[in-house]
Amino acid sequence: MLPSVLRCARSASTSLALRRPLAHFRPHMAPDPSRPVESSIRTKLTDALQPDHLEVHNESHMHAVPPGSESHFRVLVVSSQFEGLPLIKRHRLVNEALKEELSSCVHALAIQTKTPEQWGSNPTLAKSPPCMGGSKGDHTVEEKLKAGRD
Repeated sequence: MLPSVLRCARSASTSLALRRPLAHFRPHMAPDPSRPVESSIRTKLTDALQPDHLEVHNESHMHAVPPGSESHFRVLVVSSQFEGLPLIKRHRLVNEALKEELSSCVHALAIQTKTPEQWGSNPTLAKSPPCMGGSKGDHTVEEKLKAGRD
């Protein structure tokens, strides 16, 4: 798994160099060069959906992956482009914007989409449930994690 994460990180950092900065976001939402996949997700969703509000949360630490991984994400996208669209079409827009990441390094993506009106009446992001993990019965997880750190 680690080689695919590294491959994706290189790919994301290369594509980030070709994109415009996210100057309209608050400073804590600015791209972090040490998090290339997260930055790529933020940039691509901004370019595709011009969100009024965007949150990108790396939830990899909640799963059996090496420290520093960027493989599990939760996003909240508030965009007027979602007006009149059913949930499935909103999610398809997000998935289309992130197809490169989803086909390579992102293992899981939880998506929450809202219109500005919906966000105004309920400005919250759902919490992720605890990982029940496919690795729960895998007794070699500790070895895999250790190998990923080396």
